[in-house]
Amino acid sequence: MGANAPDITDDAILNGRLRLLQPRRGHRFGHDAILLAAAVPAQAGERLLELGAGVGAASLALLSRVAGTDVTLIEIDPALCALANENIARNGLSERARAIALDAEAPMQVFAKAGVTPGSFDHVLMNPPFNDGSHQPSTDELRRRAHEGPSGLLAGWIGTARELLGGAGQVTLIWRAEGIDDVLTALHDGFGAISVIPIYPAPERLAIRVIVSALRGSDAPQRTLAGLTLNDRERRPTEEAEGVLRRGGAWPPRS
Repeated sequence: MGANAPDITDDAILNGRLRLLQPRRGHRFGHDAILLAAAVPAQAGERLLELGAGVGAASLALLSRVAGTDVTLIEIDPALCALANENIARNGLSERARAIALDAEAPMQVFAKAGVTPGSFDHVLMNPPFNDGSHQPSTDELRRRAHEGPSGLLAGWIGTARELLGGAGQVTLIWRAEGIDDVLTALHDGFGAISVIPIYPAPERLAIRVIVSALRGSDAPQRTLAGLTLNDRERRPTEEAEGVLRRGGAWPPRS
């Protein structure tokens, strides 16, 4: 496996700041991974974990933005996990990240056996499969597996995050906007201080994604943060979207 394999492509993200190997067919990373990375308010010295990391796009984008952070990537597919580790190495991030082939819904004993200690992370981020079968299914098995999850998957992943986070650790995920009620329901058990960031395709259009974060054990109220509009009325990327998707900035912007 590598850049010269016929079924693997070598792609640049963040205006060439990172180069990632990924399968030519099946699920390929896109804007969702970069948007997710932009919304995690990580700081130097913190430990992060990503569930369902794929080839590592979100975690590596986050590492490129926030110096001094350490990320563990969890990915169930061994082939994608191998690519994630290769991407970590080729972008010079081996001292700050590692990918482990593991089911996001595995028991905590399995995580601990793999060296992933429950209660030891400051942030958990995730981009779970969010189609519920009501959408037109993909004919590609790998793509279908990455986009479609069984009933209860979201609650299971959030339950895993709750066990892995320490103290008032934070979970951050991206989801389809029309499914926000499912996210809020899943977060009801053990999380509070919920923040919602709507992602709009263009002005005066309905949101297509939401990025939701919550603090473990908090009883603070829910709030909606500044949304991000991806394109203007002429279908050109907005300056705000360029700042996130090409320049790797945070959203909402942080001083």
